[in-house]
Amino acid sequence: MDGMSEREYSSHSGLSRGAIQKARKAGRLVVYGDGSINAAASDVRRGEMTDPDQQRRSTGGVSGFSGPADSSSYLKARTALTVYQAQERQLAIQKKKGTLVDRARAEALVFRLARQERDAWVTWPSRVAALMAAQIAAEVEKQTDRPVMIEAAILQRVLETHVREQLAALADLRISLG
Repeated sequence: MDGMSEREYSSHSGLSRGAIQKARKAGRLVVYGDGSINAAASDVRRGEMTDPDQQRRSTGGVSGFSGPADSSSYLKARTALTVYQAQERQLAIQKKKGTLVDRARAEALVFRLARQERDAWVTWPSRVAALMAAQIAAEVEKQTDRPVMIEAAILQRVLETHVREQLAALADLRISLG
């Protein structure tokens, strides 16, 4: 016999005999022609082909790896994936609860509301100019006891000028959603 028996390799590797039999069936062991196991070559092949997390579980959590496998990079990648999946689930929960909204949708809503507000202010002078002209004329007549005529069209143009100046100043404001 050139190599080790399953029992001997089980002692050598710290794995159960059942794990050795599974590894042999999966092709993770190097076997000589007589059926014995080449320990050095099998350690290397197992290290390359076996998930380090699975190796650790099968040995009861002992972190003794033989072979060139770098378990720390695997564990870091697996941890990063787990963290990413947890964050993704958290975002999905926040979206369902309504505490998280779609950025494009929020920007479109803000734009629409700002446009509605601007449109309301642009039409405001034409709606109130005549009423304001009458109220101002009444106040002036009350204080001076003389009839006064205020042109609604002139007052409307003055109001439109000031409203447009104010809207132009507000147009320079930019929102930032992050």
